Amino acid sequence: MGSVEADLAGLATLSSAQLRDRWRRLTGSPLPRVSPAMLRLALAWEIQARASGGLPRVTRQKLAQLARGVTRTSAATPGMRLVREWNGIAHVVVIGEDQIIRWQDREWRSLSEVARAITGTRWSGPAFFGLKRRVAA
Repeated sequence: MGSVEADLAGLATLSSAQLRDRWRRLTGSPLPRVSPAMLRLALAWEIQARASGGLPRVTRQKLAQLARGVTRTSAATPGMRLVREWNGIAHVVVIGEDQIIRWQDREWRSLSEVARAITGTRWSGPAFFGLKRRVAA
């Protein structure tokens, strides 16, 4: 395989059969039922994604969550204050403009770390603070 630019340019010259063969060799997955024009676009995306390392982990997780259709997780955004009562105590977590999570005058790496410190057990931070919710059926 040559450079990404050469691979992308070469897609324009491939026949439908060659596009299908290229898809199978590149992805190893079933051929999507799309037009040759759309298959060219999908192949172009795959070639570029592989050359650049693919999607970020957060994006892959979000897409997998959407595909399952069971839960939705909202992002913790700068300036957000999350309040959760636990054992009669209200715990306030602030997401700073710098994206740093602050609770009890300390900085934390994740909401899950804060949830674990509060409860003493492993929790999904987004679930504990109400950012992860079940999707209505």
